[in-house]
Amino acid sequence: MGKLKNFLLGENENISSTDKELYSEEETPKPLLKSLKDNDEIIQKEFSLSIDFHFSTLIVGKRDAIVYFFDTLIAKERLTEEIFEPLVAAEGSDSVLQTGDLEEFRKEYFASVPYKFAESYHQIFWKLLNGYAVIVIDGIEQALCINLGSIEKRSVTEPSTQTIIRGPKDSFTETMNTNISLIRRRIRNPNLCFEQYRVGQDTKTAVVIGYIKNITNHDLVQEVKSRIEKVNVVGLFDSGNIEEYLTDKTLTPFPLTYNTERPDNIAANLIEGKVAVLVDGSPFALSVPTVFTDFFISTEDYYQPFFMASFIRVIRYVSFMLSLLLPSLYVAISTYHHELIPTSLLISVQAQREGVPFPAVIEILLMELTFEVLREAGVRMPRAVGQTVSIVGALVIGQAAVEAGLVSSVLIIIVALTAIASFVSPIYNFSIATRILRFAFILMGALIGLYGVLLLVVIMVIHLTGLRSYGVPYLAPVAPLLLEDQKDVFVRMPVWDNITRPSYLKPKHTKKTSDNANNSGPSQDKGNFS
Repeated sequence: MGKLKNFLLGENENISSTDKELYSEEETPKPLLKSLKDNDEIIQKEFSLSIDFHFSTLIVGKRDAIVYFFDTLIAKERLTEEIFEPLVAAEGSDSVLQTGDLEEFRKEYFASVPYKFAESYHQIFWKLLNGYAVIVIDGIEQALCINLGSIEKRSVTEPSTQTIIRGPKDSFTETMNTNISLIRRRIRNPNLCFEQYRVGQDTKTAVVIGYIKNITNHDLVQEVKSRIEKVNVVGLFDSGNIEEYLTDKTLTPFPLTYNTERPDNIAANLIEGKVAVLVDGSPFALSVPTVFTDFFISTEDYYQPFFMASFIRVIRYVSFMLSLLLPSLYVAISTYHHELIPTSLLISVQAQREGVPFPAVIEILLMELTFEVLREAGVRMPRAVGQTVSIVGALVIGQAAVEAGLVSSVLIIIVALTAIASFVSPIYNFSIATRILRFAFILMGALIGLYGVLLLVVIMVIHLTGLRSYGVPYLAPVAPLLLEDQKDVFVRMPVWDNITRPSYLKPKHTKKTSDNANNSGPSQDKGNFS
C-alpha cells in the first residue's frame, strides 16, 4: 500500500477505501515509456475532450519535450516565468540531459519551485488535476511536475451563522490552506499536526484532521483516522457529507459532531484535546468528540467578564427548555389541567379562545407549521427580500389569523416566544433537533396532558444518557457527574480558575498551564509603577 499511496496521492497523503477500490494493490500502475510520441498519445487520449487542457511542444537541450497543463487550475502568469523561460534557456544546450538525469536538470533550471517526479500515468493525471504543469521529455521514463496551482477563492469574511459582539471576526473559507493558516495563527505550537486523506470516488476531496499530538489522546486520533479511511462515497463536497460517517451509528436527532465556521472555536477545541476535521471546499469544520453542553457554549463567553458570560449561558439553557416544552405545556394545561391556571388568567384565555373552531393542539400545530414554512422561505429566497418577506409574512398571517378567529392571540405569543428562544443556541444544527422534538412533545401533551410531556422528557433524558461520541458519554460531565469539570458547564468560572482540560477527553496533559505557572488568580497587590 505504501507504493500505491506514493504514486497516487503523494508522500504525505493517505488513501481511503474508495481509492483502494479504484487503484487496488493488484493493479500495477502503468509506467511512462521512453518514446515521447507514445506518452503523448496516452496523455492526450485521457484529456482530449477537455477544452481547458493544453500542451506545448519544446526542445530541451537536444531532446523533444512537451509541457501539459490545465489553464483553469494554474496561475497563468507563472507559466511563462517558471516553465517556458527556463526551458527556452536550455534549448540547444549540449550539456543538458546528456545522461538523462532529470534531477540534475531540475536543480539547474527549476531549483526554486515546488516539484514532484512522476513515473506512471496515474501520477501524471493526478498532478495535472491538482494544478501542476507536467514536463515529459523524449527518452526519459520520468516526468517533472512543477506546482503552479492557483484556485479562485473567497476572501476571509465575518461569520454568517455564528456572529458575536466581541471577539475575532474572521471565518473559514472554502480553501483548505487558508483554513489551516487561520488555525496556525492562533496555535503556534510545533505539536499541532495536520494529516491529509483523499475521500470520494470521483472527487478525490482532501480531508484533513488536526490535533495537538502532545495533548490529544492517541486512541481518539486513531479512531478518527479509522473512520475516515472507511468512508465510501462517490463525491464529497462539504463537511456535512462526511459528518454522518464520523459519528457513532446511532439514530438520534441530536448532533454528535460539532460544526463551526469560526477558527477561534476550532482552536479552542484543539487545545482542549479534541480532533478537528476540515474538508476542502467547505467553510465549516468539524470537531469531535462532542457532548451535549458544547452546544450551549459560545467563544464569546471567554471574551466577556465571567459574570456576564455565566448569565448568558444560563439564559441559553432556559431558552432551550422554553423552545422545547412551552407549546406542549400550553396544550396540556389548556386541555387537561385548567386547575393549574389562575382563575383570572383562565377566564382571559378562555375568552380569547371563544369562537375558535379548533382545539388547542390543532391551533398550535397550524401556527408552528406556518412559522416553519416562513422560516424556510426566508432562508431560500433572495437575500434582499428574504428577511422582509419572513417578518412581514409572520406579522400579516398572525394578525389575520387572530382577526379571522382561527387562532387565539395568546397562542401567537406562545409561538413567537418559542421561535425566538429556538434561535438562542450558538450552533444552528442543535436547534434543528429542538424543532423536530417540539412536535412530538405537542402531540404527547395533547394525548395525555402533562403526564405525556413528563414521560417524553424522561425518555429523552434516557436517550441522551445512552448516546456516545467516540466513547464519551453525551451528557458528560453531568451524567456521569464529574466534579472536576463543572467549572465550565452551566456557568463559566474565571479563566485563571479554570486551568484543567475536560477529564472525559482523557488528554495526555490535564492542565492547560505549566506546573511552575502562577494560577492563584489576579494579584491583590496594587503594585509599584514608579
